[in-house]
Amino acid sequence: MAARFRSTVEDEVAFRQWYSTALPRVYGYLLERTGGLRSVAEELTQETFMELVRSHTRFDGRSDPVTWTMAIARHKLADHFRKLDREERKRLELVKGAAPDQTAHDAWFASERRHGVLAALRALPAMQRAAMTLHYMDDLPVSEVAGVLRKSETAIDSLLARGREALRRSLPELDDEVDDG
Repeated sequence: MAARFRSTVEDEVAFRQWYSTALPRVYGYLLERTGGLRSVAEELTQETFMELVRSHTRFDGRSDPVTWTMAIARHKLADHFRKLDREERKRLELVKGAAPDQTAHDAWFASERRHGVLAALRALPAMQRAAMTLHYMDDLPVSEVAGVLRKSETAIDSLLARGREALRRSLPELDDEVDDG
């Protein structure tokens, strides 16, 4: 399977056909996890496929090529959240004592519940958003989230607890649904 996929990537016609099948899954995954921000999802999708082309010779065939591509997308998403976290920290250092520009009010702006949740997630600091997204949306255990985000499990537990609390404050109607586990 690995050799076949490598040849698919190296054959323009075959790659276009495979790409047209894989693209909707990768883009949909990233769009959902970026809070519906199309420009960010598009950029991360592009980065994912560029990385796939660059590193396709490392594909070992132990999984389906789309599954492997989704793992690349997950890493690109984690990189994105780490970059946001660094930017937020710099901004906070520049304005001592200031809070990030986004507030819980963003969650109330959307009329549909889903949009409210996505807006509330966007209002979270990057690392909380990353931890919440990977744990609750991707269903990864805390240990895997810690590995992806390069943090300790204790740090991830703390990020999840603060993220859940922020969502509860932003969206009181979710209080019964956001579990502590």
